[in-house]
Amino acid sequence: MFPTRAAARTRSRLLAVLSTAVVAGGLVAVAPTAPASAAGSFVVSQGQFNQMFPGRNSFYTYQGLVDALRAYPGFTTTGNVAVRKREAAAFLANVSHETGGLRYVVEQNRANYPHYCDSSQPYGCPAGQAAYYGRGPLQLSWNFNYKAVGDALHLDLLHNPYQVERDAAVSWETGLWFWNSQRGAGTMTAHDAMVNGKGFGETIRSINGDLECNGKNPGERNDRIDLYKKFVGILGTGVGGGSLSC
Repeated sequence: MFPTRAAARTRSRLLAVLSTAVVAGGLVAVAPTAPASAAGSFVVSQGQFNQMFPGRNSFYTYQGLVDALRAYPGFTTTGNVAVRKREAAAFLANVSHETGGLRYVVEQNRANYPHYCDSSQPYGCPAGQAAYYGRGPLQLSWNFNYKAVGDALHLDLLHNPYQVERDAAVSWETGLWFWNSQRGAGTMTAHDAMVNGKGFGETIRSINGDLECNGKNPGERNDRIDLYKKFVGILGTGVGGGSLSC
C-alpha cells in the first residue's frame, strides 16, 4: 500500500503481503455537513465493527479507530447518512482485504523487510534498513511514506516506525492519512471518490490500481468489491452510484 513515490516498488511489496497473508496466521479541504465522528457518533457501531471483523487481532480496537477519527474530521462526516456509511464501508472493506480481516498487524513476509529503505532519500533510514516494512490497516511501508505520514500526524515515524504496530490509534491514523490525502495510482483520494459519488472502484484504483485495475488480478479486485457489498449491508445502506470496479 501507499504508492506515493515508486509504484513498482510498493506494488511488489503489496503482492508479497497478499500472497503470504493467506498462509500466515495534506487533508482534504471539505467541510463536513455535521461533525458526526467528532461528536462521538461514528456511523459504524462497535457491534457492527465486531460483525465485520469477528476474528480480528486484538490490537485493532474499535476505540483505537474512533480515537483516530479526530485526525481527519471530514472522514465519514461529509454528506448525508448514506454517503457517510458508504465511505466507512469502503474504507473498512479495503482494510479487511489488506489485512486478512484485521488479522495481520505487520507484513508477514519478513524476507521483504530490507527492501523498503530508499537510500536515495536525504534523510535515509535512521531506524535501520529493515525497519520500514508493512504495518497497520493499509500496510504502510517504505521510509519515505513513514516520513510523509509522520510529518502529517506530527509524529516521528521515520525514527520510530514501530509506533504503527504498538499504538492502535496511530496505526489507524496511518490508514486514514492515505485514504484522506493521497491519490496513489488514481486521480483522486479515496475520500473524494466516495463523497463525490465516483464509486467504490475509484478507491481500489487509488490503493492498488496498478495491480488490480484495467483487467488485472480480478480475484483481488473482486474480493474488495464483495467485502464492500457485505459491509454496506451490515450498515443498512446500498452501494451507491459510480462504478463498483475499476
